[in-house]
Amino acid sequence: MKFALAGNPNCGKTSFFNFVSGAHERVGNYSGVTVDAKEGTTTFEGYQLNIVDLPGTYSLSAYSPEELYVRKQLVEHTPDIILNVIDSSNLERNLYLTTQLVDMHLSIVCALNMFDETEKRGDKVDYDKLSELFGIPMIPTVFKTGRGVDDLLRMVIKLYEGNEDEESHYRHIHIYHGHEIENGISHIQKYLKTDASLRHRYSTRYLGIKLLEGDKDIEALIKTLPNATEILKARGQAAARVKEETLEDSETAIMDAKYGFIHGALKEASFETGDNKDTYLMTHYLDRAITNKYLGFPIFIAMIWLMFEVTFSLGQYPMDWIESFVGWVGEMVGSSMPEGPLKAMITDGIIGGVGSVIVFLPQILILYFFISFMEDSGYMARAAFIMDKLMHKMGLHGKSFIPLIMGFGCNVPAVMATRTIESHRSRLITMLILPLMSCSARLPIYIMVIGTFFAIQYRSLIMVSLYLIGIFLAVILSRIFASFVVKGEDTPFVMELPPYRFPTWKAIGRHTWEKGKQYLKKMGGIILVASIIVWALGYFPHNEELDNQAQQEQSYIGRIGKTIEPIFTPQGFDWKLDVGLVSGVGAKEIVASTMGVLYSNNDSFSDDQDYNDEDGKYEVLKKQMTSDLKKTYGYSDAEAASKATLTAYCFLLFVLLYFPCIATIAAIKGETGSWKWAGFAAGYTTLLAWVVSALVFQIGSLFI
Repeated sequence: MKFALAGNPNCGKTSFFNFVSGAHERVGNYSGVTVDAKEGTTTFEGYQLNIVDLPGTYSLSAYSPEELYVRKQLVEHTPDIILNVIDSSNLERNLYLTTQLVDMHLSIVCALNMFDETEKRGDKVDYDKLSELFGIPMIPTVFKTGRGVDDLLRMVIKLYEGNEDEESHYRHIHIYHGHEIENGISHIQKYLKTDASLRHRYSTRYLGIKLLEGDKDIEALIKTLPNATEILKARGQAAARVKEETLEDSETAIMDAKYGFIHGALKEASFETGDNKDTYLMTHYLDRAITNKYLGFPIFIAMIWLMFEVTFSLGQYPMDWIESFVGWVGEMVGSSMPEGPLKAMITDGIIGGVGSVIVFLPQILILYFFISFMEDSGYMARAAFIMDKLMHKMGLHGKSFIPLIMGFGCNVPAVMATRTIESHRSRLITMLILPLMSCSARLPIYIMVIGTFFAIQYRSLIMVSLYLIGIFLAVILSRIFASFVVKGEDTPFVMELPPYRFPTWKAIGRHTWEKGKQYLKKMGGIILVASIIVWALGYFPHNEELDNQAQQEQSYIGRIGKTIEPIFTPQGFDWKLDVGLVSGVGAKEIVASTMGVLYSNNDSFSDDQDYNDEDGKYEVLKKQMTSDLKKTYGYSDAEAASKATLTAYCFLLFVLLYFPCIATIAAIKGETGSWKWAGFAAGYTTLLAWVVSALVFQIGSLFI
């Protein structure tokens, strides 16, 4: 049996999907988390239930991609049962989608979810009566705890089996839209029913309503029929009559009629809002500060700073343990193997490359812990609300902020999440500036370089500065793109602010670990392969008589680096940094692993130098990079130390801004359907990175 989950954003569909199927789909407090339909299975009382989690949508109109997607899924892949999940604390708004599902003449079961919140508030509703009035079984549920889930699934099975008692109790109803609209629907239906293929696929009543609403998608479908002219003429006559009768356009009149039906049904079901306890009292108090026009933005910056401060300070301890373990493994392998290419590949290529990235796993987990907490608690929706005015100044609107925030995790799903933006113009601009959002793949590079060159008290500030520079440049460029590159009008939208909820530790832990698991999979895949390739390019052609530094310089990778070195002279980069940047085109983590390979076992400086820095484990890398820069540019010792730090910051800026990874480029191509925009994103970001990093280095050098 196949059933689909349909409902408004934030009603709990994905929570039910996870609870029942055991799948671990992302749950968020904003529209657009579930962009595609997710499928899962479970067994219940002898049935295998195939569950499809559709995107959250407020209606089945044709304004947004998710609305059209849900409609297409329901028509072209019609499920046996629709499970309409409703936030019972917002019945009137949620039932609007229910009325549209009823128009489609589908088998529906409603889950009155979050019923515990309505009980706490003292709300009263006769849900048996409400079920009778809508002709749909409505079951109170709390998906967070599993309350009512078994009753819900039993009802789904009863309807699927065609239980006569249930069928008679829950008859299919027609929602009455008023005399003139109903006459118009009937008039249009006469012409629609003459087409047998159309009649079998669609409810003709639903098509009639959609035609009266002026639905462009349905109009396009009707135009393919032989009697399209007659149908559209009948629609025009009916719409004109509705306008005369109600003094409103048909779409508004139909919406008013549906809300009138909902209001009347709730009255019949003795619906009352309780005042025992304002379950949203804390939400109201918190929002006074968090969404305040003066306090909101500083609080947001403080949250981001706290996130990075904890990421650095708390993550340092497990990072040290992992680093020690990786070093121990390298020594054990090195001491037990004979000299030769195989030993060099394992110790310098695999352990040196993968090990230099895997040590950052604790920081990745801590970062995702914070992001998961902010999403699940409801704060992320507030962040979007706070940024709405800034988004408008960028030529976008608040909804674009959701993919931009997701971009801090990974640009690929963030690009896909732009599908939820109604305006084509905003969607395209958002995709183009998304690569400027610093994804977690860049984090290992940041931690490596910042930990190497900057004192511990400045690290969080340096990290925050990178994120803010990315945001600042995104603001400027989106304004430019909106004015000169992608012109058009925006579609207004309402940003929903769900109540604050303390997420369960189990959910946060699961989301955090899933991200960590993805990171580890990368270590065993693309990072491993890239590390071996970088090692091989640095090892061959091999000359035993040369020291490590000379060997690297005459190797294939050294030749590549020396060839492109003049391009990056304005940034103060040496050839090793240049090679690291080139390797990062595939995936940004490869930059860190490449540096790990190139700087492992480097003997370009004297072994008797002092290592008395407070972060001695980073000092080796720092002295190697400083020594290389001295050699490349002829700096004095004092000048080299200062310029190395400036160079390091410019390197971070380049990593922040340049060429998105191949997967992001492919995602942009997939969403826009054109390599033109994907190529544009790759080109302008790389040019921007070169210009910004060169300017910062040249201006900074004046003060050193």
